[in-house]
Amino acid sequence: MPSELTVTDPPARPAVDPRTPPPTRPYRALLVALAVAWLVPAVAYALHLAWLLPPLVLLTTASLLRGGRTLLDRLVLAMLLLVGATTVAGLLFTVWPWGLHPVAVSGTALTVLALIAVGTGRRPALPRPGWTDLLPVVATVAVVGYLASPWLRASALVGRLSLLALGEDNFRHVALVDAIGRLGGYVFLDPSAARDDIVSLLARYPQGWHLNAAVLDAHLRSATGTPSGASSLSHYEWWCFATFGLFVLTLFWAAQRLPGPLHPLHRVVLTVVVGALVLGSQLPRLLIAGYPSEVLGLALAVALTALVVRPLAGNREQLVLLGALLIGIGFTYYLFLPPAGLLVLGWLIAHRRELLRIRRSVLAVGLVTALLAPLPLLLGIFAAGQTEALDAKAGLELAEAWRALLGFTPIVLIGLAIQARRPDRAWRRHLAAVLVAVGFALAIALANVLAGVQPAYYFMKGVHLATVGLIVGSAALVVLLPVPKADAGANRTRAAAVPALAAALAVLTVVILCGLTGWSRSLLTVDKQSWTQLWVQHSVDKPSRVAQVCAAAYRRHPDQPGTITVVLDRTGYRGYVESICLSALQGTTAQSEPAIYLPMFEEPERTRQILRSTRGPLRLLISDPAAQRRVDKLLTRYPDLRGRVTTVPMIIKY
Repeated sequence: MPSELTVTDPPARPAVDPRTPPPTRPYRALLVALAVAWLVPAVAYALHLAWLLPPLVLLTTASLLRGGRTLLDRLVLAMLLLVGATTVAGLLFTVWPWGLHPVAVSGTALTVLALIAVGTGRRPALPRPGWTDLLPVVATVAVVGYLASPWLRASALVGRLSLLALGEDNFRHVALVDAIGRLGGYVFLDPSAARDDIVSLLARYPQGWHLNAAVLDAHLRSATGTPSGASSLSHYEWWCFATFGLFVLTLFWAAQRLPGPLHPLHRVVLTVVVGALVLGSQLPRLLIAGYPSEVLGLALAVALTALVVRPLAGNREQLVLLGALLIGIGFTYYLFLPPAGLLVLGWLIAHRRELLRIRRSVLAVGLVTALLAPLPLLLGIFAAGQTEALDAKAGLELAEAWRALLGFTPIVLIGLAIQARRPDRAWRRHLAAVLVAVGFALAIALANVLAGVQPAYYFMKGVHLATVGLIVGSAALVVLLPVPKADAGANRTRAAAVPALAAALAVLTVVILCGLTGWSRSLLTVDKQSWTQLWVQHSVDKPSRVAQVCAAAYRRHPDQPGTITVVLDRTGYRGYVESICLSALQGTTAQSEPAIYLPMFEEPERTRQILRSTRGPLRLLISDPAAQRRVDKLLTRYPDLRGRVTTVPMIIKY
C-alpha cells in the first residue's frame, strides 16, 4: 500500500494507433449545438414566442457559469453579465443588417454560448434551488409590486401620463428607446444618420440601458408589432420597473453575500432591513423622476463591489464578470466608472500573483475593457461637452443627500469597523469600498465648491452610490444580533426569545426610521413622508394638467408630417413639458426640437422665440386663454408669420 505522501501515476491508457483518425464527437456536438442555436430562435419567432428567448439565454448562461454557490448567485451573475455583454454587442447590432431582430440577436447569443461550452468543455449545470434563493426573490417582488401599484391603478392614458410627468426625463427616455429600436442600434455611432429620429442632446447620451430595453422589447413584441404612442409609454414604464427590480434583487443578493454563511434569523432580518432602507431612502425617487440609466448603473456597481469584496473562486470568470460590469457601467451611467475602476484596480493589485498565471486572459480582458468602458465617457466629454452638467443645480433633495450621507454613514461604518476585526477579509474590503464611494461623493462636492457653485445634482448621484454601499453594509449591524443556539435544556425557549425580541425591535426601528409608517420623520429623507409614500399615494383619479393637455392633444390632433407641433399653456415651463410629452407619443422629438428646447421659459419671450426660430409650417395647440392672447399679439406684431403658423384652440378646463 502506498503511503499518503506517495504520488501515483494515473492508470495507463491503451495505446492509440497513429493511423486512427481523431475522434469527431466534439465537432458533431458543436454542429448540433449551432443548429439548435439558430433553429430554436427561428421557430420561437415564427410562433410569436420570441419572448421566451431571453429567459432561455439567461438560463443557458447561468448553467455555464461556475462561480457562486446557489442558484440565485448564478442567475444574478448571469443577468448582470448579459447586461454588460449586450452593451458590447450593441456595437455589432448597429452595423450589421439585421438590427435588433430577435432571431439574429438570440441566435448569435446562443451560438457564442455553444462555442464557450465546447471550448471549455463545460456542460450545462445549475445548483439546486433552496429557500435562501426564494427569500430575496419574494422580497424583490413585494418591493416592486408595492411601487408598481399606482401604475396598475392608472389604467387610462391620462392617469399614466400623470405619473410619467412627475419626471420629464421619462419622455426623453421613451423617445431614445424608440429611436434605438427603429434604427437597430446605438445612436451615438452615427448621430447624423439619427438626426431625424432623436433630439440632438440625446445623440451621445449613455445608451446602455436603452439598448438593453430595446433588445428585450423587440423580443416581447414579436407577436404584436412595433409599439407606438401610448403602447410605447406602457412598455417603457414596465422596463423601468423591471430595471428597478433587478437593482433591488442585486441589493438583496449583495447584502446576503457580504457576511458569508448566515443564520436563518439573520437572513430574514437582513432582508427586511434592506427592503425598508430601499423604500425609505431617496432610491425610489430614481423610479419616479425617470432615471432608469442610473438605476441600472447602480445595480452594476453594487454587483461589481460584491465581487471585489468576496471574489469568485475562478479568476478567469471573475475577470470576465468585472470587465463586463465595468463596460456596462461605462455605457449606462459613466459617472460611476471612476470609483468602480478604482475598486477593480485594487482587486487586481491584491491578486497580482495569482493573475500572473493567467496573464493572457488578463491582457485580453483588460484590453477590451480599457478600450470600451471609457468610450461613452470620452464621447460625452470631447464631442458633447457633458462636463457642463456637473454644475447642474438641484432642489430640496440636496438637503436629503447631506442628511443621508452624514446621518447614515457613521452608523454603518461603526458596524463595519467592528466586523473588520474578524479574520474574514470581506468586511475590510467592503469598508474600503464604502469609503471610496463616500469619498467620491465628497470629491464631487469639493469640485463644485471650487468651481464656485453649491454641491447639487451630481453630488446627489454620488450620494446614491454611497447609499447603496451603506445599505449592503447594514449586514454588519444585522449579524451583531444574537441568535438562538441549538442548546438542549429548560432554558432553550428563553434563549430563543431574547434574540427574537431583539431582532423584532431592530426591524421595527428601521421601519420607523425609514418613514414607512407615515407619521415619523425619516432618517434618509427630509419630508415627513418618504418618496415611496408620495409615489404610492399619488392620486391617479385626479391627473395633472400636463397629463390632461397631452392626452387631449394626442387624441384630437395627430401628427402632420412636415409640420412642427407645439403646445402652448399659461406658463412656458408647463407648455414645454406638454410639448415633449406629445412629441414622445407622436415620435416627433427630433422634428420639434427647435421649438421645444429653448434656453428660456419666461413668457411672452419664449413664445416669440418659438415663432421666430422655427422654419417651415408651425402648428400651435393653445390650451389656455392667456397663451391665445400672447399669440394674437405676436402675430399682429409679426404679420409675415401668419402664412406658416396655424393656431388650434384647445381649451382644457382644470
